[in-house]
Amino acid sequence: MVISRKTLHFILAAFVACLPLLSFATTSNDSVTTATPAMETTKHVASIKGEGHEVENANLTEEQKSDSERKSHIKHHLMDSHDFTFFTYGEENNKHFGFSLPVILYDNGLHFFSSSKFEHGEAVAESNGNYYKINHHNGLVYRTDAEGSFTEDDKGHVTNVKPLDFSITKNLFMIILVGLLMFFLFRGLGKSYKQNGSIATGAGRFFEPIVLYIRDDIAIPNIGEKHYKKYMSFLLTIFFFIWFLNMFGLTPLGVNITGNLAITASLAVITYLITTFTAKKDYWGHIFWMPGVPVPMKFILAPIELLGTIIKPFSLMIRLYANMVAGHIVLMSLIALMYTFNSPIGSPLSFFLAFVLSLLEILVALLQAYIFTMLAALYFGAAVEEHHHDEHHEVAHH
Repeated sequence: MVISRKTLHFILAAFVACLPLLSFATTSNDSVTTATPAMETTKHVASIKGEGHEVENANLTEEQKSDSERKSHIKHHLMDSHDFTFFTYGEENNKHFGFSLPVILYDNGLHFFSSSKFEHGEAVAESNGNYYKINHHNGLVYRTDAEGSFTEDDKGHVTNVKPLDFSITKNLFMIILVGLLMFFLFRGLGKSYKQNGSIATGAGRFFEPIVLYIRDDIAIPNIGEKHYKKYMSFLLTIFFFIWFLNMFGLTPLGVNITGNLAITASLAVITYLITTFTAKKDYWGHIFWMPGVPVPMKFILAPIELLGTIIKPFSLMIRLYANMVAGHIVLMSLIALMYTFNSPIGSPLSFFLAFVLSLLEILVALLQAYIFTMLAALYFGAAVEEHHHDEHHEVAHH
């Protein structure tokens, strides 16, 4: 039997689109998820203090508990964790299939141990006489007593000592994995160029047109043929890095790296630093003392232009973060509706909407990588642009 290429592409796209559905079909794979989410909700609600009394969990209906559990599941799906769990099973979801990651804490000395000591967020880990536990609400590690109790202020913020956390978390593990994947992938592409007379082989045949597109349609038009080469390594790295991470976020692995504000902020800061330290004096001259503008206006516009250099990377950070987080939340919410409706009409409709959104998310994963790379190239181009002041003055004179 021969399957046409178009049919094969559709089957592959449909399979990838259904992958996020699997991540919700299993229980949450974050270490901060409790063995029974309803018990977590019970503890949380019971700890809410009113005016002289505590809110009893008995006041919650089953529907409210289910709704709270789904919200908790979506929240934990977006959070990072200290172990890598593929799925959980058992009557009370107390059996986990995955592997532990190293925990590295600095708290009056270095503490190094396996995340298995936390028992998926349920146990207290002891290290050199200190006790540490993961807080269920924010996923952070705090120093506690032997019972693992937390203290909170009037605003509900945890007041326990928080050690410096240098742990290899799930997100960091995936970043390292993607980095190694890119290294060996493009190292092989470079070798194939040398060995086959500048002809790509293997997986390089798929990525070669993308590399050429970034060079010919993004870097050269926006930066210029004179300066684009020194930015190509960064543009290629940032494009494939964001794209690969976005695609891994659509799998049942439960990773949400580009939906982490710290990650997008780091990428934006690197872009800002490259723009700042490679910019020519004309770039700064047009910011602090724009030619052809009356002197009083220069003092007014200079702070605005300087602020604009900070707003640009800030927009890069927010755009990538907001789009990826929104996509995850909407998709997980649609999948949750299947369990909420539990009907022959509502459940299939929610499944269809989730399937369509998953296909759209595949496009968004690539689109966000393209937008980030394109805007970075625009900023680099503005930094190295050569201005001909004599021509400007001559035109203004005429």
